[in-house]
Amino acid sequence: QHNRVSALFNADQDVAAILVQASSNVGLKQLPVHHIDTLEDNDWVRLTQSQFEPIPISPRLWIVPTWHTPSDSNAVNIVLDPGLAFGTGSHPTTRLCLRWLDDHLQGNESMLDYGCGSGVLAIAALKLGAAHAVGVDVDLQAVISSRDNAIANQVEMVNFYQPDQAPQGHYDLVVANILTNPLRMLAPLLANATRTGGRIVLSGILEEQAEGVMGIYQQWFDFGTPVFEEGWTCLSGRKREP
Repeated sequence: QHNRVSALFNADQDVAAILVQASSNVGLKQLPVHHIDTLEDNDWVRLTQSQFEPIPISPRLWIVPTWHTPSDSNAVNIVLDPGLAFGTGSHPTTRLCLRWLDDHLQGNESMLDYGCGSGVLAIAALKLGAAHAVGVDVDLQAVISSRDNAIANQVEMVNFYQPDQAPQGHYDLVVANILTNPLRMLAPLLANATRTGGRIVLSGILEEQAEGVMGIYQQWFDFGTPVFEEGWTCLSGRKREP
C-alpha cells in the first residue's frame, strides 16, 4: 500500500524545491516523509566489481569475472561479467543447470539452450566437451550478450538466435532455464527438439511447481529425482521412443 521513490540529483540542484513541486504534481497535500543524503563521489566501477567474486560451481567448474584471476588455472573457468542478460552463476537455477552439465555430459553432444540469457550454459557445455550448441532467446540483448561471452571464452561451435531465426533440429540435450509458465507453453516445442533417447533439463521452477511441470512433460520424458536448491528446482529426463 506504499510506494518508495529514490532519486539522484546533481549537487547544485535545489532538491527541497524539487520535492515540493513533485508532491504538488501528484496531488499530495503535504510533503511525504523523506530524507536527503549527500552521496560522496566514488570509483563506482571498482565498487561494483568488488561485489562480484568468482563463483565455484563444482570443484572443477568456476564462473570468473574478467577482473579476477582464476583461483585454479587448471579448472574449467567460464569468463563472465554481470551484464544485461540473466545467467551469471549467482542464481540457484543457473548453478543447478551448470552442476547437471558438469555431472552428466559425456562429450560430443549437440545442445539446445532455450532461453540462453548470457549464454553461460551453452558456453559451459562446450567447455565441458559438448560438440556444438545453439542458444535461443526472445531478448535481442541476450543474444548479443551471449555472442560476446562466447568470444570472450574462445568457444566457436555455438550460435545464438532469436526464436524466429533459430534453425530447426533435434538435439542430444535440451536445456531450458526460464520460468514455469513459459516451460508449460513451450513443452511441445522443447520435446520435439529433443531427439529420441536424448536428455532434457528444465529449471527456473519453484519447488512447489515441480510436480506440475513434470506432469506436462511426462508424456514424452521419463524423469529422474528432482534436485532442489534454495526453493528452486532442476528437472531432468530422457525422451522415450514415440
